[in-house]
Amino acid sequence: MKSNFLKYTLLLSILISISSGCSKFEAINTNPNATTEVNSAMLATSMILSITRSDISTTKAFMQPFLLGKYLTWGEGQEGFQYNRLNRTDFDRITVLRNITPMETYATSDALRKSYQALGHFVRAWQFFISTMQVGDIPYTEAVKGESAGILQPKYDTQKTVFLGILDELDQANALFAQGATFEGDPIFAGSTEKWRRLTNSFELHVLMNLYKKTTDADLKVIDRFKDIVANRLLMRDYNDNFALAYNATAGQNYPWSDVPAGSGNSFVKSNYTMLSNVLLDPLKVTNDRRLFYYAKPSAIKITAGFPQSDKAAYPGVEPSDAFSALQTIRVGKDYADINNRYTNLVNAEPVGVFNYWDLQFILAEATLRGWISGTAAQTYYANGIKSSMTFIAANTPDLADYHHNMKMDAAYIDAFPATVALAGTTDQQIGQVITQKYVASFLQGNKYQSWFENRRTGYPVFKLNTSTNLNTPSTSLPLRWMYPSNELSYNSVNLAAAIASQFGGNDDNNQIMWLLK
Repeated sequence: MKSNFLKYTLLLSILISISSGCSKFEAINTNPNATTEVNSAMLATSMILSITRSDISTTKAFMQPFLLGKYLTWGEGQEGFQYNRLNRTDFDRITVLRNITPMETYATSDALRKSYQALGHFVRAWQFFISTMQVGDIPYTEAVKGESAGILQPKYDTQKTVFLGILDELDQANALFAQGATFEGDPIFAGSTEKWRRLTNSFELHVLMNLYKKTTDADLKVIDRFKDIVANRLLMRDYNDNFALAYNATAGQNYPWSDVPAGSGNSFVKSNYTMLSNVLLDPLKVTNDRRLFYYAKPSAIKITAGFPQSDKAAYPGVEPSDAFSALQTIRVGKDYADINNRYTNLVNAEPVGVFNYWDLQFILAEATLRGWISGTAAQTYYANGIKSSMTFIAANTPDLADYHHNMKMDAAYIDAFPATVALAGTTDQQIGQVITQKYVASFLQGNKYQSWFENRRTGYPVFKLNTSTNLNTPSTSLPLRWMYPSNELSYNSVNLAAAIASQFGGNDDNNQIMWLLK
């Protein structure tokens, strides 16, 4: 997959500088070598990077969501995410939406305006979706209307209203992209309205799947909407349609976990603070999945003891719920599997997708198992998801033993593997297989907190609850949500209090069950 997002970094920096400056200082702070005019393309870049690069981040911040998803542990200290502590979130991702209106306004033709309007609807849907998934009810109908309507304290909408709005925004985005023109400022798809339609519709299926407990709601029409999209709209075709950022060798433009160039100051953190978990590694070992050898590097102790690097027994995982002191003992003893060297050594290890083709295929597999759609076997979608993940990894990994440990995934292996993990058992067991494979494919991939959301929604993969280390209160349960932002307590307290009262009886804590989960 190709991406030019990094060439837009300078433009984005200029945009931020312009939008954050005070007008009375313009005369003395204008850079004569840079444009001072904001246009639709620059604002589009800002919007797209706000839902990709901003969430992907780099170094430790890149790894944080994967601690919550139990892919790995962190050795710097007792991390809240690893031990299920969810504090207050923020609504920063919503505030960036104020640039959508000027992005549309500055368009130079009707066709371009439709494209930028479509992009605006998609970005709004994305940001509101993540926000409501975190807390429940949020401001939606009155959000980001401080300038246009003077609403500085927006009311909160019910989560159902928010989801109806998200679905409507995605429908509008698809329709407008269909009427639009190739647009500038897009670091992912180079302004291809066709690819944006495919992403928009595929993401809408993701939103609908998260509403699986609401299939009887007459307003949402979850199953009817899902069937219509699958039957009548463009969807992602392969991993080249991934909504992903690619990286290169330019300083500051490396893969988020890369330690190149040497001496970047992060080598100690990267080589000493991560251990891969049994939640990730055990499913790979049980099924003889060679992604194990591309994701991990073997235990130094096992190699010294004579285990070949191609032996899955050389890759011990750790239990992320174990006490920090116990994990530190393992770390000092060096008998654990760490992250594969390719992620550290390569500046372009792999594009990082926040929504990928294999996500779509696993969604379609689950929908088939639930009886929402028919015509294609769930096994076919399931196999497509697995094969796409494997092919993507193999295509982005140089043919070096240090990166695949002499357990290469060639085309024959990839084609044959899905049959060895074929769907079987009850419907719930098969859904468990699908979600487990989605989890495996989402290692260092996926939109923010995706795997944690999936576990919350389905119970898969199973996260061990250790009451002696769990930082949630009470320690006998896993958290279900973040608490509302502190800024809302300060500046929108009346509306926030009403939302907390109507949803949770006045208690804003991590264990409240939001509408989506009921």
